Amino acid sequence: MKKLIVILLLLNATFLSAQTAQDSTQVYKKRVLESAEVDFLMSYYQQDGDHAAVTGGIGTEKLNNITPTIVLSVPLNEDDVLTIDGEVSAYTSASSSNVNPFDGTKPADPFVASSGASGSDAWIGANASYSHSSDDRNRIWSGKLSISNEFDYFSIGIGGSHTWLFNQKNTEFGLSGNVFFDSWYPVYPYELRPFAESGSGYFPGTPVYNPTFSTFTKTGRNSYSAGLFISQILSKRLQGSLSADYVMQQGLLSTPFQRVYFSDVDSSFYENFRLADDIERMPDTRSKVAVGGRLNYYINQYLTLRTFYRYYFDDWGIQSHTLSVEVPVKISGSFTLYPSWRFYNQSAADYFAPYAKHLSSEQFYTSDYDLSKFTANQYGFGISYTDIFTRFHISKFGMKSMDLKYHYYSRDTGLKASIIALGVHFVMD
Repeated sequence: MKKLIVILLLLNATFLSAQTAQDSTQVYKKRVLESAEVDFLMSYYQQDGDHAAVTGGIGTEKLNNITPTIVLSVPLNEDDVLTIDGEVSAYTSASSSNVNPFDGTKPADPFVASSGASGSDAWIGANASYSHSSDDRNRIWSGKLSISNEFDYFSIGIGGSHTWLFNQKNTEFGLSGNVFFDSWYPVYPYELRPFAESGSGYFPGTPVYNPTFSTFTKTGRNSYSAGLFISQILSKRLQGSLSADYVMQQGLLSTPFQRVYFSDVDSSFYENFRLADDIERMPDTRSKVAVGGRLNYYINQYLTLRTFYRYYFDDWGIQSHTLSVEVPVKISGSFTLYPSWRFYNQSAADYFAPYAKHLSSEQFYTSDYDLSKFTANQYGFGISYTDIFTRFHISKFGMKSMDLKYHYYSRDTGLKASIIALGVHFVMD
């Protein structure tokens, strides 16, 4: 009997010890995100060129854009994180102002911005995402909801992803999917608006101007995307990843305020501005495929080499190649420099032609140089500051890092752009 009692006591102690250890594991399980984090982002973008799509492939492309963004990540418990971000993109655009080139004080001209009210606007967007990690941190589920609005469209999107980590977290595999439902509020070139309802009309000062014009009857657009990726630590110094993405779009894929001019139609001018023969008209479906890979190599404690390549094609006839190289240079415990270069080359869409080169007998047409054949280079340089001790504070948030980057972009079509981006990362103490 005494032996039985001792055995029972030992079993009970073992059970209590195991239960205590289990409870201890549950209590002290490492959190996915230790505390709330906030990112303040700001970018300024400016460009110029002389192939504006709004004026049929000629005219000023001058644009200035500033984009403040705030991203808040909050741990809900050990396993779940809620992330909310909001963004405002405010721009002034010389080309957009020429949707109505006749509302300014100067003679209308495709190479001169109209001084009217149509030259500026703002895009507003917000996203909310929720992620859940398994107890062993080897599986991650996430869901996302997004919404955005601009003067001529509204969009809402939903998406999700599932990520697996295995092989002692040396291998990562993920699947993702997104759906976007967009509604256009079509804005047409000013001179075509009198013809929008009846198909005939009159534009002041041009009695012979009588284009064949019809508005879009369907103004919705749906986009569906699916993607997969796999990442592998190949050695202590080398890491690689592969990705593939598929996008299908249906609905209004034309931009209603982009003009097109025909070579077989007599020109009509008002002041220095050629009146539109029609607007961009594109197929109502588009499929896109992109496959790419990354390879990062740790050279030493000061240098890392990051490379990326992507091949893209779609059923509009575009094929493109993207290659980028970044070489972070660690110059101290807190500062890192980021020189980079990005090369891009694409073929033209089947429906593209330059200014006044389309025929009125064609079914689809555009003079948007984003869909033309071109080669582009982007050169960048950035500096990053990291403070693991978060010595600088704003209220209860300590600054963990700050990044400042500049990029210069140039196309062989003449478009040139500059981008300055600033990001500051805070964590709650």
